[in-house]
Amino acid sequence: MIYTAQVKVMPLKELLDPQGKAVMGGLGNLGLGSIKDVRIGKNITLQVEAESEAAAKAIAEDAAKKLLANQVMEMFEITIG
Repeated sequence: MIYTAQVKVMPLKELLDPQGKAVMGGLGNLGLGSIKDVRIGKNITLQVEAESEAAAKAIAEDAAKKLLANQVMEMFEITIG
């Protein structure tokens, strides 16, 4: 069966997010000062062939750990649809 895995990758909260800071400055310049924080990440969609939803999640997690996320600087979250 084919499952759709959504992998959300975000910078760790403890680390500076330079892209988020740049967007934050731009929003302030546009008069949107009520936005107090911006974090920029990635959303990756995988089509996974697997025997079960649990197996598809395990495959997506393996991909995230090995390639999609830098676990020193980023965290990831996987949902299967």
